[in-house]
Amino acid sequence: MDSKVFPFDHYDTRSYPSIRTHVKRRHFASISKRQALFAEAGAYMRQFAQEQMLPVDLLNRLHQIQAEIEVSGYYRHTVNELAYGAKLAWRNNTRCVGRLHWSSLYVRDMRHLTTAEDVFIALIEHIQIATNGGKIRPLMTVFAPQTPTYAGVRIWNSQLIRYAGYLQPDGSILGDPMQAELTAVLLKSGWKGGARTAFDLLPLVIQMPGQALRMFEIPPEIVLEVPISHPDHPGFAALGLKWYALPVVSDMRLEVGGISYTAAPFNGWYMGAEIGARNFGDQKRYNLLPVIAETLGLAMRPERTLWRDRALVELNIAVLHSFALHGVSIVDHHTVCRQFMLHEERECKAGRRLAADWGWIVPPLSGSVTPVFHTSYDNKVTTPNFFYQQPAWQSSVSDLQTAGQEGSSASRADSSLCNIS
Repeated sequence: MDSKVFPFDHYDTRSYPSIRTHVKRRHFASISKRQALFAEAGAYMRQFAQEQMLPVDLLNRLHQIQAEIEVSGYYRHTVNELAYGAKLAWRNNTRCVGRLHWSSLYVRDMRHLTTAEDVFIALIEHIQIATNGGKIRPLMTVFAPQTPTYAGVRIWNSQLIRYAGYLQPDGSILGDPMQAELTAVLLKSGWKGGARTAFDLLPLVIQMPGQALRMFEIPPEIVLEVPISHPDHPGFAALGLKWYALPVVSDMRLEVGGISYTAAPFNGWYMGAEIGARNFGDQKRYNLLPVIAETLGLAMRPERTLWRDRALVELNIAVLHSFALHGVSIVDHHTVCRQFMLHEERECKAGRRLAADWGWIVPPLSGSVTPVFHTSYDNKVTTPNFFYQQPAWQSSVSDLQTAGQEGSSASRADSSLCNIS
C-alpha cells in the first residue's frame, strides 16, 4: 500500500495529475464533480483496504477507478467493495442504536436487474430470506445506482411491508396515519384497496428509469405477522392487534465511495419500543394508549394518575411477549442500549470515535434508566451512510395514474437495527 497516495492531504500528485489541487473529503467547491467523485472513491478504497486487511494493489485499483470516472463519470464497485460499504453504512449511521451487529449484515448484489418485475421478485426473495421463519436475518438488497445517464431505481414505500391508512369521511384514519398520503395516491391511481381493516398490506410501487411505474401486490402468505396478546391481561388479544415481523427500510439512499444507490432496502430486527411506544402509542400513529387504558380499567383523569405511562408499559410488555411467544426476533430497549455501549467500547478499541444522534438512540420508553441517556455523542455524519430522499410520488403521481395495478406472475408464484418506526 503506497502511503503517499492517501489520505488526500498527502497524495502523490505525480500519480494523479487530474487532482493536483489539494483537497479533503467533502471540500469540493473548487473542483469538478469527477474529481470530487474520485476523492470520495479514494477515501473509501483506502478504508476498505485497511479495515479488510486485503492484499489489494490499491494504487492499481485507483488507476482503474480514475479511468472509469474519466470515461463515464462514475465507477463500479466490486461485489466485495459494495458489501463492505453497506456494512459501514450501518456502522456509521448515527440514528441506529442496534449497530453492534453491523458486521453480520448480508448483502445481495442485484445491480444487474433492469425491469420492475425482476426487482419485485428480488424484493419478495428479500422478505423470505430475511424473515427466516421468525429468526430475522440482517439483510440488504442493492439495486442499480445513479449514474450520469441513469436515475437509479426507486421504491416508493418507506418499508417493504406497511399497513395502509384510509382517510374516513369524518377526517379520521383507518389504519396507519403515517401511510395516509401514499395510500391516497395509490387509491387515486387505481389500487382497489384491501379489506378496509386497520392492517391492510400496501402494494409495492417500483420506479425504473425510463419505464412505466409498476404496482405489485405482496403475496400475504410471505408476510409474517404477530398477533398481540398480553401474558396477564386477556383483553389485549380481543383488540385484534398485530404487527409485521420484518422492518425493511426501502426508501433511503445508500452512499458508498461517492456512488448513490437509490434503492438498497435493508433490515435488522425490531426493538420492541419501536412498535409498542411509537407505532402503536404515538398520537399521530395508531394512538392506542386510551384504548389500552380502557382495556386495563385505568382511570384516565386526572393526568397525575399516569395512566398513559401505565398503558404504555403494558403495551410494550404485550409486544415483547407476543414476539417471543411466536418465535420472532425482537430486542427490548434495555438490552439494545447495553449492546450499544458494548459497540461503543469495541469502536474505541478499534481506534474509531463513535458518532450518534442522541435524540434517536435514546429509547422512547424509560430513556433515563438506560445508559445511553447519560452519555453525550458527536452527531457527525460520515460516509458510507444512509440518507433520506424526497418521497418519489411527490414528483411522479401523474405517471403512476397510467401504470395501473399489476398482478404479475411473480406476485402469484409459490414464494418461499436500526431505529425503524
